[in-house]
Amino acid sequence: MTTRSNQRDGDTDKRTGRYSAPALEKGLDILELLSLRDDGLSQRQLADALGRTVGEIYRMLSCLVDRDYVALEKPGDRYFLGPKLFELSHRHPPSRRLLDVAIPHLRNVARELDQSCHLVVPHRGNGVVVAQEDCPGSLTFAVRMGTPVSPTESASGRVLLAFRDERERKDLIGSDETVAARLSELSETLDEIRAKGFCEMESKRVRGIHDTSFPIEDRKGHAIAALTVPLVQRIDIDPAFDRDAVLGVVRRAARDIGRELGHANEQASDGGA
Repeated sequence: MTTRSNQRDGDTDKRTGRYSAPALEKGLDILELLSLRDDGLSQRQLADALGRTVGEIYRMLSCLVDRDYVALEKPGDRYFLGPKLFELSHRHPPSRRLLDVAIPHLRNVARELDQSCHLVVPHRGNGVVVAQEDCPGSLTFAVRMGTPVSPTESASGRVLLAFRDERERKDLIGSDETVAARLSELSETLDEIRAKGFCEMESKRVRGIHDTSFPIEDRKGHAIAALTVPLVQRIDIDPAFDRDAVLGVVRRAARDIGRELGHANEQASDGGA
């Protein structure tokens, strides 16, 4: 969320050279804050959390309520996110755009590595496979679309967690106390994944599968999805797989998907593992 500003609409921010819109930023701050609170917030709680007075947010809240972006629940006078954002999101689902961009890259990854690959997004405390491409060769292992993926015990899930801050990690896993405890145990591991830029690990479900996963990042470096290759370790060739080739192909595909979505993270590195 943005910090409090005394600038007027149309003023130029001297640090960025961009035009500012404090009124709009105030409304967005309210929406972002309410998105983090299932139990809603009172007007006073909203003002305190945003570092503003009740008078400063009163008109904006009234407008957001009138337009159904925010709902006011009575009795109690608590504010919640309203139905309008849900309606707008389903008029142009981000997942459709993600799939349209990602699927050609998944096909290229499968062809270049002769391995299957899949795309995982966060969903209700887990990851879920939303796209999958089969290996073109005769020997294959693949994860079906719609398969739920553990956020803590899979490469995809750990990538989705690693490229989030602490609060967002907790939001992703939901209210499951067992998963929350495991998340705490994995704190250092997730930090290491973020530092490396990817996760690779032996599958915890199938022997002989080596998972390699890279994040598809938004502009802030947060993972909106994970691109994962469940490598089948062949016993008839040596080495069982070319690690450097795998890392290079999957890294490039994840980066290119992000760029085509317009989510290129300017801080992301194109360097090696």
